[in-house]
Amino acid sequence: MSVNNINREQMRTREEYKKANFEAVQKTKDEKTAAKPQKGKERVRVRLIPIWLRLVLLVVFVFVSLAAGAVVGYGVLGNGKAADVFKESTWTHIRDLIDKK
Repeated sequence: MSVNNINREQMRTREEYKKANFEAVQKTKDEKTAAKPQKGKERVRVRLIPIWLRLVLLVVFVFVSLAAGAVVGYGVLGNGKAADVFKESTWTHIRDLIDKK
């Protein structure tokens, strides 16, 4: 078989695959529209975690991750005491190092 014949056979199978896939999608769409509940009997989704609680958790997780990053950076990478991260004198020293020209 030549290369052109192989490509034609592959193209034919691709077209058949696309056609079969299109028919399957149409069939599932038809089944979904037929199985739709009537008006008045629609299900209401109840969220396990409300949106306001998700936002609060997001803010809390951001602060926790910042604190954990500072502890790891100062305590492990900087060879300092991890508890010193929460002291004001540490941050004034860091600020002085940055502001020094």
